[in-house]
Order: sequence, then structure tokens, then C-alpha cells
Amino acid sequence: MSPSDFLFATPSFLRGMASVLDMGDTLSVFNTTDTLNDADSRATAADWQAVGQDIRKALKEYQATHAL
Repeated sequence: MSPSDFLFATPSFLRGMASVLDMGDTLSVFNTTDTLNDADSRATAADWQAVGQDIRKALKEYQATHAL
């Protein structure tokens, strides 16, 4: 699970097969937070974590290319 998908259900093969027969959409379960502010805070933190990962990856690629 990546940092930015904590509010989404984790898919699996069995859930996918069961969803074909789930006409009432009773199997859809999503992760929740207590408040909208908490969800927003977690999403913002996850976004910044992703930015940090991208910067670290770009820095490693730059160092490998330019032999620093």
C-alpha cells in the first residue's frame, strides 16, 4: 500500500470475484478517518512523503549519471 491510498480498499482476487455477484454493493468497505480534517491532514502528509521519495530518487539518478 502506498502512502497516498490509505482511504481506499485493498483489492484482492477473491474480493474481485465476489464483487461480480454483489448486486447490492454490500462488500464495498473503505478505510475511514474520524474527521475530515484528519483525512485531509493524512492526505497532505502522504503527498509530501511522495514528493520526498521523488526527490530522493531523482537525486540518486543524478548522482549515478554524473558520478558525484
